[in-house]
Amino acid sequence: MAILADPADQRIPAPLHDGLMAIVETLRGLERRIEGVEKQIVGWGRGSATCRHLITIPGYGPILSTAMAAMVVNPAAFTSGRHLSASLGLVPRQDGTGGKVKLGPISKRGNGYLRRLLVNGAMSVLCSKRAKADPWLVKLLETKQRKVAACALANKMARIGWAVMMRQEDFRRGS
Repeated sequence: MAILADPADQRIPAPLHDGLMAIVETLRGLERRIEGVEKQIVGWGRGSATCRHLITIPGYGPILSTAMAAMVVNPAAFTSGRHLSASLGLVPRQDGTGGKVKLGPISKRGNGYLRRLLVNGAMSVLCSKRAKADPWLVKLLETKQRKVAACALANKMARIGWAVMMRQEDFRRGS
């Protein structure tokens, strides 16, 4: 970047320098537009009671809470948080024969964007101090790989999100 900032620098030929500067300006413009859209999303979330409740859940940020509130308009359409989680593809695929059921990888059905946000939120929780303080997460991380634990936590976060949306109250950490 320092080479591009100085037009007198002769290490990059002038036509290449001009082309690279055009790309840099395009990227800067995109960054400004993304910041503007993020501000609009956060502003909409502040005006929504559901978003304000969802953001109290660990792992939920402004983007995830607004996406959940916008995409799950009627949480009562799901009988339980388990059904919401299954509709997002966060539950293990079940294969079985002869009465034996084998659990496989997550099904990945449903809304991929919301599932990705939940898994990213779960990864942020796993990287925080909370992961060492929560006995459920400590036990899970001892026996499972980090990404598998993130999917399990994302499943739990979706269920908690459903409960918070149904009750319309802030998340309360269980004792």
